[in-house]
Amino acid sequence: MHIHFIIHESFEAPGAYETWAKNEGHHITYSRLYQGDSLPQSIAPFDFLIVMGGPQCPATSQAECPHFNTKAEQAIIATAVNAGKVVIGICLGSQLLGEALGATFEHSPEKEIGKFPITLTEAGKAHALFSHFESPLSVGHWHNDMPGLTPEAEVIAYSEGCPRQIVAYAPLAFGFQCHMELTHEVVEQLIAHSQNDLSRAAEFKFVESAEKLRTHSYDEMNQKLFSFLNKLSERYIATLST
Repeated sequence: MHIHFIIHESFEAPGAYETWAKNEGHHITYSRLYQGDSLPQSIAPFDFLIVMGGPQCPATSQAECPHFNTKAEQAIIATAVNAGKVVIGICLGSQLLGEALGATFEHSPEKEIGKFPITLTEAGKAHALFSHFESPLSVGHWHNDMPGLTPEAEVIAYSEGCPRQIVAYAPLAFGFQCHMELTHEVVEQLIAHSQNDLSRAAEFKFVESAEKLRTHSYDEMNQKLFSFLNKLSERYIATLST
């Protein structure tokens, strides 16, 4: 399969999503927007569109960030969803996915930076793609905002600090406000670009220090993510034969 990543900043790296794609032998392409890459001109070549996070929000203008065109990204996301491609949005990407489908992003009740548990909703417990998730399950977080909800959307998981951690927008479209892709390498990149937030960690209930972030193991949540992606791949392949 062909996996295409939209990456907004070098420090918001694909992490375990990229590891999975490489391990499965998939063809991988990138739009590294921070380097001046273009957005894909067509959705036809790829099977998965994975939209990563960033310090921007869906309301960020090109005057504020010249390499971020929110409307253009939303148009590509909507086209991919409507064409039956797999679309996964992470953090900012999840908010863009919601916006592309008509749901306005919102500020999260709490800033979250660290590793904290998410809990499955009843919809999450009943969802075949998440049947291997424990509830609660400790995963990575690094955000201020959260995705909006369409009338059809189902909240799969929430945390104490944020009511929308995983959202199913369509059978092949999912928003992850949480960061299950974090690895120690990615965490170090984020730490290097988050000094202001981390220096004030004690002021927030759900913000951990850089020292604490370095002590966590991220392997279990990565493995849960791999299993989800394998199940999602099987679901996508099944649609191709119908």
